[in-house]
Amino acid sequence: MTEGDALLTGADQTLLIVDDDKPFLTRLARAMELRGYEVETAESVEEAVSKARSRPPAFAVVDMRLGDGNGLDVVAAIREKRTDSRTIILTGYGNIATAVTAVKLGAIDYLSKPADADEIHAALTRTAGERAAPPENPMSADRVRWEHIQRVYEMCERNVSETARRLNMHRRTLQRILAKRAPR
Repeated sequence: MTEGDALLTGADQTLLIVDDDKPFLTRLARAMELRGYEVETAESVEEAVSKARSRPPAFAVVDMRLGDGNGLDVVAAIREKRTDSRTIILTGYGNIATAVTAVKLGAIDYLSKPADADEIHAALTRTAGERAAPPENPMSADRVRWEHIQRVYEMCERNVSETARRLNMHRRTLQRILAKRAPR
């Protein structure tokens, strides 16, 4: 038994998973149940905040972008009710500013999608002094460019015209880039 698994032998193994991608949510919930968690799921900020307030989880995995708002609101709601909760943020739109904000609000880690159940379990059960291993596959140049565009787009409050102006890019070109999925 590893030290991480020892964390799950205690009384409270509740885990709240919040994601608006239903297939991903279902797969992750099943995988985490197999690892010993008592899983509850939510597909929106409103549903997650309600569940966090009525039964604050010991662990939480929260998607950053949800259909009705920002996953950071869920992290804050969990932290209000339970300061010892171990929460991680999952996102396909990772950037340094949101990672810092997530940690300030009480998240213990910040993982980029696609993250598998093993990575998530390791992040949830990592001890305070333990460091995460560096990524085996660093981001490609295309991915770094895409991340930068996403960061500026968020800074401009999702205004395509303003983002294009700041990036010195044609608006239609930016719209085509934003419509595509993130490169690997």
